[in-house]
Amino acid sequence: MIRSELVDLLNDRPGLTKSELIHYLARRTGLTKVETGTVVEGLLDTVQEALMLGKKVELRGFGTFLVRTRQPRDARNPATQETVRLGRRNVPVFKPSKALKANVEAALEHQSIA
Repeated sequence: MIRSELVDLLNDRPGLTKSELIHYLARRTGLTKVETGTVVEGLLDTVQEALMLGKKVELRGFGTFLVRTRQPRDARNPATQETVRLGRRNVPVFKPSKALKANVEAALEHQSIA
């Protein structure tokens, strides 16, 4: 179930910024915005550091952050139509859990019916 406070916050908005997330979490938890900001920053820093070490971060029921290796390939510059070679690179990815996928699907399906 989506909390009405979050629905009100996101009304007619395309998404949620980090500062809005901190504000919302502070109201939900009773922590100050400074404390909540410290926790959010700590979480994001820890996920980033783990990925920089090539490790994955699994949040059960939510999803997994991991690094995938992209193989070299040819791409096209849309402005010049020139072909450019993209080398092998490592990119961070997020893989949502089955539970997260199911919850999002059910909520959005419910919205489209209502």
